[in-house]
Amino acid sequence: MNRTNQKRKRKAAQALAAAALAAAVLAGCALQRASSPETVPEYVFTYAENQAAGYPTALGAQRFAELVEERTGGRIVINVYTDAVSGDEPSVIEQLQFGGIDFARVSVMSLGDTVEMLNVLQLPYLYEDRDHMWRVLDGGIGDTFLAALNGTGMVGLSWYDAGARHFYNWQRPIETLEDLAGLRIRVAQSQLMYDMVDALGAVPVTLPYSEVYSALETRSIDGAENNWPSYQSERHWAAAPYITLDAHSRIPEVQLCAQSTWRRLSAEDRPVITACARESALYERELWAEAEERARDSLVARGCVVTELTGAELERFRAAVQPLYDHYAAGREDLLEAIAAMAAP
Repeated sequence: MNRTNQKRKRKAAQALAAAALAAAVLAGCALQRASSPETVPEYVFTYAENQAAGYPTALGAQRFAELVEERTGGRIVINVYTDAVSGDEPSVIEQLQFGGIDFARVSVMSLGDTVEMLNVLQLPYLYEDRDHMWRVLDGGIGDTFLAALNGTGMVGLSWYDAGARHFYNWQRPIETLEDLAGLRIRVAQSQLMYDMVDALGAVPVTLPYSEVYSALETRSIDGAENNWPSYQSERHWAAAPYITLDAHSRIPEVQLCAQSTWRRLSAEDRPVITACARESALYERELWAEAEERARDSLVARGCVVTELTGAELERFRAAVQPLYDHYAAGREDLLEAIAAMAAP
């Protein structure tokens, strides 16, 4: 048996094992609710969230669960499991497809291999600003991207915010494209992100997120890229105090429902689930904006050096990554034009 087949069988076995564990948890939760004097729910579902309980996406997930229980009169209960107890995002996606998890919130970055069209949303410097992104995702274009999940074993419900991602390092302020050249920048396990850093002249280094702080501290990498709350919560700022607000990526999160769970829901319950997901998304976005502001204010007070690119320099960064558009959005030029047309006049 070749290594590829072995890997596939191993991943399938892991997903099935996780599904069995989720089913056991689900059964336990249902039994506990049934033994109480409260109304016995018709469904008790699971929701996977990989962030800590107080993180904006986790709080958004909890709000979603509360809205669903309230609006179905307790017939549908959703238990939110935070802190990645259901596994990392690739594992959660597999479990959704197998039906071992009912709902989840994952990054579009984790779905690019499953739905190639979603790579468009990861293209660097795609939006003028945050408002531009939400005009796109809250309209027909956003619905088109959610519909692209059809046939994957998952149903897209709504978009969550994950902020803008910026470069930070311990070497020097990045004020020009030349300042970034040669720096060893950590990237997630995403070919598009790897190619972006390479196109900007830096040296991409693929590394697990949990190892970034120690790699910065030991100087085995020069920098990384992420949003303000993550930059703060993982203490990357302490080892890499220079941050440049280039907002190279605004990669949204998406709330998902397992296709198998969606089929179990009645025609009356489905729009309720969707409405609750979208309402919770607006709540999560408010929390995210507040978290970004708090993180920035706190870290500036601690001495982090913040650099903002000039308009002319930002255009140089945009030009450097243009080959990624030619590769990752080939054949989708009309979609890119539609996105660009939604920028503020």
